[in-house]
Amino acid sequence: MTLVDHDTFLKNLTALFESTKDHGSIWLTHKRQEPQSDTQEFPCLVRVTDGKTTKFATKVESSELIKFQAHYGALLKASMLTLRKRDKKREKLRAEEAAKRKKKMTEPVMLNSSKRGKGRRQYQRKLRALQKQEESQAKFQEREASAKQKSETIV
Repeated sequence: MTLVDHDTFLKNLTALFESTKDHGSIWLTHKRQEPQSDTQEFPCLVRVTDGKTTKFATKVESSELIKFQAHYGALLKASMLTLRKRDKKREKLRAEEAAKRKKKMTEPVMLNSSKRGKGRRQYQRKLRALQKQEESQAKFQEREASAKQKSETIV
């Protein structure tokens, strides 16, 4: 890991973004370091790697942080234009499935079939569905109660 000054860091980061524009990944890490003296100012170590050969870092003092963050933020905004939009199909499917489960949990199960004869299997299925629904409602109520209890303790 090479420790470089801020300008060199930003130039190298720009070059790394350009080299991985079509494909590849970059990992950015920010870490607060312990102060060298008794002051309460904590320097920040910003590291960059592409996972293979390129590794470099810079140490940002708290007095230089605002200026560095302005340049760093502008560079990140300019470099993030090549990102793909998030695929919302999966999110939509998961939300629909959750809505179906919630509806199934709240919709009452009607036991109108006969206990004997031709409708016995249907009756047994509905009876199991009713038991499962009652269990899921009980779990839901327990979760709601614990969440309410946690929120009351925080307040």
